[in-house]
Amino acid sequence: MPRFVILEHQGPRGLHWDLMLQAGEVLATWALAEPPRPGATIPAEALPDHRPLYLDYEGPVSAGRGTVTRWDQGTYEFEAHGPDKISVLLDGEKLTGRATLARSADDPAAWQFSFTPV
Repeated sequence: MPRFVILEHQGPRGLHWDLMLQAGEVLATWALAEPPRPGATIPAEALPDHRPLYLDYEGPVSAGRGTVTRWDQGTYEFEAHGPDKISVLLDGEKLTGRATLARSADDPAAWQFSFTPV
């Protein structure tokens, strides 16, 4: 089963949480403006794919991009995967339930993250 990690990332752009989903040899990544919590809709930004080493890494990020600390980790499975919406079932240490990423209707570059425990 593929793995996921959420890293608390303190860096030049400020504090945010990186949601990373293992997708083959890369981690599909979104920056979340807040830590995930049930019932909240959180602004998210798609980031370039990251290296799989971040599944197990904590510490400084190269090129002065701050530090990361593991906030949650576990496995996931896809429920739906399309260009405008991704839904996964997370089985993590903190989060167990449905996480959804959906493109904003007003701005296709912006995403919204939501989480529902199951």
